[in-house]
Order: sequence, then C-alpha cells, then structure tokens
Amino acid sequence: MTSETKQTDAVTAEKRNETRTDDEPNALRHLIKGARVVLWDFDGPVCRLFAGHSAERVANDLASWLESRRLHGLFTETERKSLDPQVLLHAVDRRHPGSDLVAELEERLTQEELRASGSAMPTPYADPLIRTWTAVGSRLAVTTNNSPRVVREYLASRGLGACFAPHIYGRTQELGLLKPDPHCVNRALNAMGAAPATALLIGDAPTDLLAAQAAGVPFLGYARNERKGRLLRDAGARTVVDSLEPVLRLLRR
Repeated sequence: MTSETKQTDAVTAEKRNETRTDDEPNALRHLIKGARVVLWDFDGPVCRLFAGHSAERVANDLASWLESRRLHGLFTETERKSLDPQVLLHAVDRRHPGSDLVAELEERLTQEELRASGSAMPTPYADPLIRTWTAVGSRLAVTTNNSPRVVREYLASRGLGACFAPHIYGRTQELGLLKPDPHCVNRALNAMGAAPATALLIGDAPTDLLAAQAAGVPFLGYARNERKGRLLRDAGARTVVDSLEPVLRLLRR
C-alpha cells in the first residue's frame, strides 16, 4: 500500500466519522430536548462505584457473614454465585422482609459502599454533563438502589452536590421498593412537581428501564460495554449510548 493510498483511506475514514458525528439519532435529540427534569441512576451513569473496591468481594463477604451465622439457606446457589451484593440483599429480604437481619445486612452493605466511594471512578463526561444540564436550567435528581448517604458523599467529593440537592432518592430498609419498582422515581417526580413526560431517566440496567416505564418516564440507556448494551436492548430499551459524550455535545448545541 502506497503512502498516497494510506492518506486517501485516512481522509475517507475521517469523513465517515464526521458524517456519523453530525448524524445524531433523532431519538437521542428528542430525549434531550424534552428533558426538564433529569433523573440519574448512580452506579453506572454517574460513576463506577466499585471500580477500586470489588463488588464481588463485597458480595462474598456478605454471603460469608450470613453463612457464619448458619443462614446460607437464605439464598440460592445462583444468587450466591451472582457476586452482586444487591442480589443477596434482595434474596434475604424476600425471605425475611423488614427483619432486624435485613436491617443489619443493609447497613453492612452501606458501609461497604461508603468505603467504595473513596475510590469510585467518575463516568467519562458525566461531571461536565451534569454541570451543563444544570446550567441550562434543567433540574436533576438521583434515583438509585444505592444508599443515599453514599451518593451525597460522592457528589460532595466531586463538587456536584448543589446540582442535585436535595433530590437524592436511594435505598431505604423497605427493600421491596427498590427498582424495578418505580418508588424512587415517583418520589423524585412528586417532590419536584414534574410530569413524567417532562423527565428523563438515565440508567444502565434493565431494572432502571422497568422503573422508568412503570412511572411513564422516557428512558436513556447508558452501557459502558457490549454486555450491558445487549441487556438493555433485550429488555426493550430503544435508545442506548456507550458514551455520554454525544449527549453532552447535543446539549451544548
């Protein structure tokens, strides 16, 4: 291949990329334009909470704590192998809802999340997108299955607390109301006096999509990898981005 051919191919590729950049999906543009209130899931769209504090290790520690109390029968082998602390928490709550055991397990998970927040990795473009959305007059809230204490601590560390305060709606000890139940989404809408159609929920899991659908709120999926994107699309998400950069670019226009 000659250097001239390489240069031609490079120019062609650059033009192709420019075309893709300028041809943003109408669905994404429509979602952004109609959002007067933006509801953010936390772990995923805002940051990777367990980037430096393994969620798998946390799940194993919680399971080992239960097993040390001879309570391993509270979850199935599939739930045990999920390596997701939220799955274990749900499993125990289904079998002993509202019990002291659930309260203690939830507090243990909250403490692990608080430790994780110190090494959480900001999602690329999330910080400037949050600030830009606030600057153009949209109101923001967090609707999450994580502890609200963890969310407040992380946002304060990034100087983002004022962009959301006081609208942070997270996990309580009523675990049956976690997403996919729309409870936290409806709490945010009611507190902000917002109609569902004027809001937008950004989430990275099928549970976020289901909560948005149940509340009648438009949904934007964020998938940092192909597996998460496939899960969202299989669940019915119509608009999914693998980066928040095009959202920020459209908003700045």
